[in-house]
Amino acid sequence: MGTADVETVWRVESARIVAALTRFTGDFGLAEDAAQEAVAEALVSWPRASPANPAGWLMATARRRAIDTIRRRVALHDRYALLAAEPAVDSDVDVDRIDDDVLALMFVSCHPVLAPAARVALTLRVVGGLTSEEIARAFLVPVPTVQARITRAKKTIAAAGVPFELPPAGERRQRLGGVLRVLYVIFTEGSTATSGERLLRPDVAYEAVRLTRTLAALQPDEPEVHGLLALCELTAARFPARTGPDGAPVLLADQDRRLWDTAAIRRGLAALVRASTRGPYGVQAAIAATHAAAPSVEETDWDRIVLLYEALGRAAPSPVVELNRAVAVAMASGPAQALTIVDGLVAAHRLPGSHLLPTVRGELLTRLGRRPEARTELELAARLCANRRERSVLLAKAAALS
Repeated sequence: MGTADVETVWRVESARIVAALTRFTGDFGLAEDAAQEAVAEALVSWPRASPANPAGWLMATARRRAIDTIRRRVALHDRYALLAAEPAVDSDVDVDRIDDDVLALMFVSCHPVLAPAARVALTLRVVGGLTSEEIARAFLVPVPTVQARITRAKKTIAAAGVPFELPPAGERRQRLGGVLRVLYVIFTEGSTATSGERLLRPDVAYEAVRLTRTLAALQPDEPEVHGLLALCELTAARFPARTGPDGAPVLLADQDRRLWDTAAIRRGLAALVRASTRGPYGVQAAIAATHAAAPSVEETDWDRIVLLYEALGRAAPSPVVELNRAVAVAMASGPAQALTIVDGLVAAHRLPGSHLLPTVRGELLTRLGRRPEARTELELAARLCANRRERSVLLAKAAALS
């Protein structure tokens, strides 16, 4: 087995291993460190001798590393005696506890004592199994920054005395929103990168989908979990058509819908059945499903999408939701009515510094034949846009209005 095999096993099993070790040691930071040491040892030893049970090997090795650390830290004989009984290399993880362990790990990684950026980094590291280098590439930050965030997050959790356990049912429901927000941020960054050279980062987006599937399996009675899963699946279904062979963005009206992933659409629609149509993720998933059902932009049920955005504005009001509603209104009722909504956002100084508002305003002005104004807006949007692919599209549209 080579490096790729180690990485594959780790990506699939990391959450189970770290979760079981955390319950075993009672120390979240120690568990993650011990698991990483086991991976480092696997990279050296597996090419020479492949284990029959790779996940069991990692678990047993990480457990030994944790015991060694505790032995160095703690001189109390009874603590060492309690932990010293080591399992065989191929022994199984405690399957009766594993689901709750992984769920607890998600809640710990997304604990409200952590800053949002730290929650994202820690979740991708300990639940998703990504390396610091992979996280740094995904969010275009230096590796030392990611490592510092993860280190501070573990110290914060330890200092706050966050227990490794599932929160009580009432508290769990309150904190579930935080977990979903982290997964949503990860997926959003993967589906439309905020900066860099690529429009899409599918590896990041698909990792968010995988984690959301895991959460849906562990929390099957939570409608908003299924709503987020439906939204991610239905949005990811369009990835194959969203960029051309050279990576350039392909607008929705120009996409070859035959390239859309029908299996992902089916999974998304199945999740939507179990979602809440009143929650923000469920409503967004319903919008995505409306797009998925349409054979073309012209045949899309834009009136329904307007109504869904109005519902989303009541459930989770934000200027981005209002801007998206304006786009839907433009398609359903024409650009003049939509421009009134957008101008209201401009007058209220909403979305300052974002390229989204001048992008939409430029498109609406173009459709209204107000070309000089449209060009000014699109050039402003290009200056504000940090993603090179999106910026090139905006500049091309502005140039066409010369």
